Amino acid sequence: MIIDGIKVITEAGITEAEIRSIVQEEIRLWHRQGKELAGVQLMVEGEEIVVKAVERSPIKRVRRITGYLSTEDRFNSAKQAELFDRQAHI
Repeated sequence: MIIDGIKVITEAGITEAEIRSIVQEEIRLWHRQGKELAGVQLMVEGEEIVVKAVERSPIKRVRRITGYLSTEDRFNSAKQAELFDRQAHI
């Protein structure tokens, strides 16, 4: 299940409202730490819900278009088009 862009793995017995509440709280906690949440696993142990969270990898792919190194999110429309039109030569 995906909630607010976060992959959630959960056991039966946890309501959707509880899941949404937990995910929102985890997003806030991780954001305060300057980190980005990638996934949450929720497990029921007795009367408690155990939360295991995973950080999104901070690794970004750097590309070279017309001699300049940058991440894809910083490319202008012409460089994005050049990247899209590339052919893989294997």
